[in-house]
Amino acid sequence: MAYYIIAPLLYLISYLPFRVLYILSDIIYFFLYRVFGYRKKVVLENLRNSFPEKSEAEINLICSNFYRYFCDLILETIKTITISPAVLNKHVTIKDESIFKHYFEKNQSVIVVMGHMGNWELTGARFSQSAYHKLYVVYHPLTNKKFNQLVYHMRTRLGNGLYAMNEALRGMLRDRDKVTITAFIADQTPFPEGAYWTTFLNQDTPVFKGTEKLAMKLNYPVVYASVKRVKRGLYDIKFELLSDNPKTCSENEISELHTKKLEVDIKAQPEIWLWTHKRWKYKRVDSK
Repeated sequence: MAYYIIAPLLYLISYLPFRVLYILSDIIYFFLYRVFGYRKKVVLENLRNSFPEKSEAEINLICSNFYRYFCDLILETIKTITISPAVLNKHVTIKDESIFKHYFEKNQSVIVVMGHMGNWELTGARFSQSAYHKLYVVYHPLTNKKFNQLVYHMRTRLGNGLYAMNEALRGMLRDRDKVTITAFIADQTPFPEGAYWTTFLNQDTPVFKGTEKLAMKLNYPVVYASVKRVKRGLYDIKFELLSDNPKTCSENEISELHTKKLEVDIKAQPEIWLWTHKRWKYKRVDSK
């Protein structure tokens, strides 16, 4: 029942122009941050632990700016349900696709790794307009089948594909005859056992090893995607090659590389990372 009430509302919102979405975002910000303080304790704790050198005034400013962005993120994501390629291209700019052109001409598939930095939904949708590889995004299916169908439609309507996380290897092996990009958002929280532990934002942090393992198994070059918010509603995406030949990398090298790249991006624009996430809910289980 909830789906049949919420889905039409989401579609209605998605048809609103960006300028109207941002007026709505400002209203939501007031209630989400000022009135209800949604997950504010988690956000402030994450910020204080990540930036111990910053004053309380600086932490609170980042917190407030994050919530403003978080509300934009929600509405921009809803916008992707119906956004046109022309509008999408105006809001998300890919600075240089030469890396992908190089590998496409070699008939070589690639892995892209990024974090919950900027609007990853708009970023993923923008990839659908690339002249080169087809993008497949690794995702967590929702338990609600109706909402999962909506999200699936939203993420694939412009030509992208999806791999469920527990079927990523199977999907990549099935599509080895195609020239693809497989995108991993690699800053989620894995179980401590089997994770790679490193220092990230001044804290012991477990990192998913799946991106690295699949890259080494298939020997797909690994590219880091850096997302910068230029101004409200405008994003730039830049790419950096992390490894051309993952099979020659040492254990945890790729995991460390993309984690440190993300840390640099977060420090440059802390307000556009997903601070509501309980990234540090687990403690290091060993000294490795």
